[in-house]
Amino acid sequence: MKASFLPYSLLFKQPAGTSRGILKTKLTYFIKINIEENEFIGECSFFKGLSADPESEYEKKLQWICTNIEKEEEETLIESCRKFPSIQFGLEQVFQQIKTKKQGLFFESDFTKGQKGILINGLIWMGSLDFMRKQIQKKIAEKYKCIKLKIGINWEEEFKILKNIRKEFSSSDLELRVDANGGFSFDEVKKVLNQLAELEIHSIEQPISAGQVDRMAELCTNSPIPIALDEELIGKFYKNEKEALLKKIKPQYIILKPSLVGGWSGSKEWIKLAEKQNIGWWITSALESNIGLNALAQWTAILNNKMPQGLGTGLLYSNNLPSKLEIRGDKLFYNPEK
Repeated sequence: MKASFLPYSLLFKQPAGTSRGILKTKLTYFIKINIEENEFIGECSFFKGLSADPESEYEKKLQWICTNIEKEEEETLIESCRKFPSIQFGLEQVFQQIKTKKQGLFFESDFTKGQKGILINGLIWMGSLDFMRKQIQKKIAEKYKCIKLKIGINWEEEFKILKNIRKEFSSSDLELRVDANGGFSFDEVKKVLNQLAELEIHSIEQPISAGQVDRMAELCTNSPIPIALDEELIGKFYKNEKEALLKKIKPQYIILKPSLVGGWSGSKEWIKLAEKQNIGWWITSALESNIGLNALAQWTAILNNKMPQGLGTGLLYSNNLPSKLEIRGDKLFYNPEK
């Protein structure tokens, strides 16, 4: 068994706007394991400025993994990456392929047989009013039943856009989610939540920046619409930390990005704790390439969560890798013939 890694810069087809800034490139890493003539690749999707992985130690850790791949047990290697959640996920991917003995196959299901799709939301990036409207019109024409909008840069204009959508489509016809990426202050967000409630918005993701636990708990208690935690989960490596956070904040939903919360194992721990407290959840990509997105999709499929998932990111990059994934309407499918 031999291992190596490679950094890779993904290029957005068009700049992607969030309240944290404009994304033009996304650095990721591929870890490759060769066993005789077989090759298995996993993605360690490092997200600069968001991942909990220590940036200065990142490549050193990958090199250590590659050097020790034959010396250590699988569980020991994965556990050693607890504070490198994206590397943990990349390792899980390669080891799972070794178990299935097939490159690119992680979990066999009706999804990987091409018989069943995963319901996904349509993602609307921030930008000019015209840019956002065009994205919305495209998603509606493609028959999406759930649309998620990035908000938090120019709320007055964003609110107008949401109002116009609601004039044309009722909440029973079109589910609207919004993601603030922590873009609002605690003082301004209360008014925002009331305005969103008028429009029957399904939920708001991370309305204020992470780390304000008491304030987030207050919002979740009093908000007229459900609140979903996202960035708030990052950097919580141990079960007791996760449990304490959920008990304190009591959110209505949590958003799980395996690349940011410790792969499948870290995500499963969050799911168990959330379900114990009657907190809903869904899975979202962390802007992985098609390698990581494929791993995410196959795992999501076996979870049988009926809500729309955030997995429609495979078309974002001009230099993405070949994939068996296809979006048809508002569902993500796996085409085994591809």
